[in-house]
Amino acid sequence: MQTAALPEIQIITEQESELESLYRVIIHNDDVTPMNVVVNVLEQIFMLGVDRAMDIMYTAHFKGSAYVQTLPRSEAEKRIQQAHLAAAMLGFPLTFSTEPE
Repeated sequence: MQTAALPEIQIITEQESELESLYRVIIHNDDVTPMNVVVNVLEQIFMLGVDRAMDIMYTAHFKGSAYVQTLPRSEAEKRIQQAHLAAAMLGFPLTFSTEPE
C-alpha cells in the first residue's frame, strides 16, 4: 500500500505593525441636514441597513454625536470624504470625524 505525501503547509503570520490601525467613525449632529439625507448617506456610503442608520441618526440628533462603525484608517477617511462630498453636493454641512479605536 502506498502512502501519499502530505503537502507542506506554511503558516504565514502578519506582524501587528503591518496591520492598519482601526478608527471609529463618528457622525456629528447639525441643525441643517435633514434626517432623510443623514440616513441615506449612512446607508449608501457606510453600507448600513435602514434600521441601524435611523438609530445612529437619532442618537446623533439627541446626543450631539454617534458612533457609526470601526474601519481601517484609510477606509474610514475615504468613506468620510465621500459622505462629506455627498452632503455638500446637496448643500448640507453633514460632518463626520474619526478617533483611534
